[in-house]
Amino acid sequence: MLLTIDVGNTNTVLGLFDGPDVVEHWRISTDPVRTADELAVLLQGLLRQSTLRTVPEVSGIALCSTVPSVLHEMREMCCRYYGDVPAVIIEPGVKTGIPLRYDNPKELGSDRIMNAVAAMHLYGGPAIVVDFGTSTNFDAVSERGEFVGGVLAPGIEISVDALSRRAAQLLKVELARPGRVIGKSTVEALQSGIIFGFAGQVEGIATRMAAELAPDDPDGVTIIATGGLAPLVIDEVSVIDAHEPWLTLIGLRLTYERNTTDRVGGSEPQAPPAPAAPARR
Repeated sequence: MLLTIDVGNTNTVLGLFDGPDVVEHWRISTDPVRTADELAVLLQGLLRQSTLRTVPEVSGIALCSTVPSVLHEMREMCCRYYGDVPAVIIEPGVKTGIPLRYDNPKELGSDRIMNAVAAMHLYGGPAIVVDFGTSTNFDAVSERGEFVGGVLAPGIEISVDALSRRAAQLLKVELARPGRVIGKSTVEALQSGIIFGFAGQVEGIATRMAAELAPDDPDGVTIIATGGLAPLVIDEVSVIDAHEPWLTLIGLRLTYERNTTDRVGGSEPQAPPAPAAPARR
């Protein structure tokens, strides 16, 4: 089975694919000080606790990370514990099939590229991906399948954290939809501002992006929601066309296949080598 790993700033999402299907998945916190050995123990524990009938056998690994320190340890884990397993790590030189029309492609998070890969594969272009994570990312894919840019906004949880820290009388509240827009208590008022406020932000930004992306037919742009916090908001956003919770993992699967099956007559790719002189903590 193919193991896909999406390391985000707050959470790391892991998924097991059997062919095109996600058959198992986990979400854990991203800890930038975990070592390669700790990561291996955690991963092996998750695999042993799988709901599948037998312990899954990892036959390939696809990985993207927005946290450099975690990427280093993940790379070392692949080398040390899965050295005989083909691995694809999303970094410069990896074939994605998505041209990057960006001033400095090195600034792009690899998760945003994977979302574009999956969006183009599943829905075609033009498309906009709204990824509800630590930040709320809006990424645009042209009709020709090019990544043409996007918008980055503060995410739901960090906005709530900032508000509770800066306002003495406003505490953190459960992220849940209130029964009405006009709150009758401080908790309801905060929940309304969070849920309906972010819904309005998504509608406003996505509508403006669609008008730029396809000025002749903005309604023809497919808007796809993904990310761990998407279920909080998407029912209140009228412009969302599809919800795909495993969009990044699907992009990883597609990129893994592109970089392995394309090597006709060549040897299978091996786990990427560790840096010549890795930093030790």
